[in-house]
Amino acid sequence: MVTIDLVFEQHPYYGTRRMTSHLRREGHQINRKKVRRLMRIMLLMPIYPKPNLSKRNHEHKVFPYLLRNIKIDRPNQVWATDITYIPMNSGHAYLVAVIDWFSRQILSWKLSTTLDKDFCIEAVNEAIEKYGAPEIFNTDQGCQFTAKEYTMNLTNRGIKVSMDSKGRALDNIMIERFWGSLKREKIYITEYSSVDELRRGIEEYISFYNNERPHQSLNDCYPREVYDQKHTRPLWQEGLAHVA
Repeated sequence: MVTIDLVFEQHPYYGTRRMTSHLRREGHQINRKKVRRLMRIMLLMPIYPKPNLSKRNHEHKVFPYLLRNIKIDRPNQVWATDITYIPMNSGHAYLVAVIDWFSRQILSWKLSTTLDKDFCIEAVNEAIEKYGAPEIFNTDQGCQFTAKEYTMNLTNRGIKVSMDSKGRALDNIMIERFWGSLKREKIYITEYSSVDELRRGIEEYISFYNNERPHQSLNDCYPREVYDQKHTRPLWQEGLAHVA
C-alpha cells in the first residue's frame, strides 16, 4: 500500500491495470484484483472521466457543483474538505482536513483509523467554531459527505453545499494539492510507528504549512498571512474566475 501510494503520487492517472503492470515490473507478485481492493481502501481514484468518480451511497442526496466560473476573492467564501490515506510502519490511518480555498490555509483536521462520517463532522465543527461559517462548502461525492447528518450540519447553518461533478477529478484541486505537499514533504520521509506519532507529525507540518511555507500561487506569502489579509494575492490572480 505504501508503494502504491508513492507511485500514485507521481502518476495520479494510473488505474488498476497500469498500477498492476508497474508493480509487477518492480518485482511485486500481485494481481489486478488485489490492486483494486487496496486502491479502494486507500481512496485512490485515478484522474480520468469515469462513471463512478467516488464511492457514495446512492440513497444520499447529491448537491450540484457551485464553484464553476465564480470569482473566489476573499477568505471564508469557499471552504473544501477531503479524506486521504496516510501510511504508517504498521497499518494506516485516514486524514480529513478543511481548507480555505482563497488563502490555502488549513483550518482544521482530524485523524481516524476508520472511514466514518463522525471525524469529518468534527473537523467541520472545529473549523466553524474557530473561524465562523463559510458561504460555500465543497466536497466530493463520498458517502461521508453525502450523509444526511453531514449535509444537514452545513445547511442548518445557512452554508451552501457544493459537490464535485462526476468525471471531474480537479473540482476539489486545492485540497488535493495540499495532500501532495503533505505526503512529499512529511509523510514519505518520516517513519511513524503509532497514530500518536503520526498525529504529532501532521500537527507540526500543518503549523509549518500555514505559517512558514511560502506559496508561489500566493505571491510567496504564507496562507495565514493571506487568510488574515495581511497580504493580498498577486495581481495576476485578481478577478480570476475559478476554472477546474
